[in-house]
Amino acid sequence: MQTLESALELLLERAHPIGRTCEVSLQDALGRVAARDIASPIAVPPFDRSPLDGYCLHSEDIAGASREHPAELRVIGEACAGCGEVFHVARGEALRVMTGAPIAQGCDCVIRQEDTDEGMETVRMYQSIPSGQNICRAGEDVARGALMLRAGERITSVHIGVLASLGVARVTVKDCVRAALLCTGDELVQPGEELTYGKIYDANRATLTARLSKMGVEANVLPSCPDEPETVAALLKKAAKESDVMITTGGVSVGKKDIFHRVLPLMGAERLFWQVAMKPGSPLLCGLYEGKLLICLSGNPFAALACFEVFAVPVLRRLSGEERVERARLVTVLRGEFKKKSPGRRLIRARFDGSCVSLPGDNHSSGSLSTMIGCNCLIDIPAGSGPLADGDKVEIIRL
Repeated sequence: MQTLESALELLLERAHPIGRTCEVSLQDALGRVAARDIASPIAVPPFDRSPLDGYCLHSEDIAGASREHPAELRVIGEACAGCGEVFHVARGEALRVMTGAPIAQGCDCVIRQEDTDEGMETVRMYQSIPSGQNICRAGEDVARGALMLRAGERITSVHIGVLASLGVARVTVKDCVRAALLCTGDELVQPGEELTYGKIYDANRATLTARLSKMGVEANVLPSCPDEPETVAALLKKAAKESDVMITTGGVSVGKKDIFHRVLPLMGAERLFWQVAMKPGSPLLCGLYEGKLLICLSGNPFAALACFEVFAVPVLRRLSGEERVERARLVTVLRGEFKKKSPGRRLIRARFDGSCVSLPGDNHSSGSLSTMIGCNCLIDIPAGSGPLADGDKVEIIRL
């Protein structure tokens, strides 16, 4: 029986980043993993500009200015954001500028229009300001040549905005990871179908398909099939030809219908391990088929989702070429209590608000999915722990 850490290490050792890349438009790059470094081709801003409405001038011309003794300068014109005209301001002159306008040549400061009489031909300045005041320098935000996106980073909306400010229109990204998903169980029917006695609706397929989609993974959702090892083995062997990883739910415990102990040998797959010392999801079964990982999760909905987050997500991140793959962990304070003892390691669903963590209720069954609504973390309770009390420090895995 593997520990959580050793099981994850075994999987990550065999999860090799896919080599496929493609070029996409900037807007289509959101959530994708960068395949190449991107350095800024320009400085941002590309010129010295005004951060406010006012006048650019020589600071020496208004030295000592006040409301009682204003400095008066000749206004040579007006520049707005986007102005392409190049202005030269001599001593004794000023240029009226709007926010975002280029600073005229020769000027070393900008005075707010609120500190003037806002004159159009001549302007009175009621305050002195030092050289360099109120000027956004070229390259102040981004220097030309600065590394703005690293290969292996997942592209966020902020990256999109920054790259747009650099004039980047297309980005080379890692191709989408392709995952085959098979949810097994003779008892499963799909939403929209008739729910006859003894059957249940398949929550795992819907949950994991949505989760894969959110990660930017291309999911090949395999059709339902009976709990027959030969049929499942043939289906997975065929799916493996067009997949980078295979994920299944159900059939991994010790019952008559826990077929994956026979499926892997029928496929010719190598079994990496079976069982992890944790609850839920302890019967996790993982193998390797033609160099591709096969991750077989429990059929219980919460157990399947918890193990997907802890084991499959880091694998998918590694396959996608992402640099940081493991879930973030932190220690925080529990509000409320968990009354059960934990003789073995246990993961329970919880809600972290940024300062403390709380439980969604008392139902922590591995078969219950509804109490996961609103949860954004798992509390990792060490083996041998007693009940958790209000105020206890706990370690959480962020989701």
